[in-house]
Amino acid sequence: MGIPADVTLNTGATMPVLGFGTWQLRGDECRRAVAAALEAGYRMLDTAAIYGNEEQVGLGMRDAGLEREDVFVCTKLAGRDHGRTSDAARESMERLGVEYLDCYLIHWPAGQTADFEVWAEMERLHADGALRSIGVSNYSVALIEQLLDRGDVPPAVNQVEMNPFTHPRDIVKLCRDQAIAVQAYSPLGQASRLDDSRVARVADRVGRTPAQVMLRWGIQHGAVVIPKSANRERITANAQVFDFELAEADMAALDELG
Repeated sequence: MGIPADVTLNTGATMPVLGFGTWQLRGDECRRAVAAALEAGYRMLDTAAIYGNEEQVGLGMRDAGLEREDVFVCTKLAGRDHGRTSDAARESMERLGVEYLDCYLIHWPAGQTADFEVWAEMERLHADGALRSIGVSNYSVALIEQLLDRGDVPPAVNQVEMNPFTHPRDIVKLCRDQAIAVQAYSPLGQASRLDDSRVARVADRVGRTPAQVMLRWGIQHGAVVIPKSANRERITANAQVFDFELAEADMAALDELG
């Protein structure tokens, strides 16, 4: 319906616009959820060193039996590791059981200035092929502009909180203008807004779940969405967002929420 299943990054690589988030998933629950997501058709996995679940994410990948090149793997550099970027990236790869990362992000900025030394090391790993794409998370407009001014490689991704109730329009616009993909974490508002009556009205009108409506809203805004769930039925339902479209009026109504 006019929305491709993948977005082309400024590196030339393609990233699915629907991914599976793993924040707060642990142990066997995480492993089972990752395998279920891949079986349901997800082809991107999002994790982070501070989640403490990279090993389980890797095990879930292997349980699903897909080829490595068929799964886009994204993880993030923890703040505690800003002085040891290369070692931290290699350790994440070892825990995941992969030889390269499709995308590696600075999880949080260290302060009011972009993390230039960290970025320079990530650029080197990108040049070596260990990191196919590099990016940032929770970066403001000002920090992205600093990185664009001083870095040699522009970030491919900025991962930020984005849903109808939290809509960082200034960041989205800058990223769109600079060919930086916006990856939306908490696209369901951590499930706290799924029973909002205004979302429910749109869901009733289009015959979809509130979660599907919120995910579709993000996709139609050009974002990559990464919902998380440990429930197999919800994991499967959340992937069913490519066979319907929100009308302009519905998009406008949801835009008003944030």
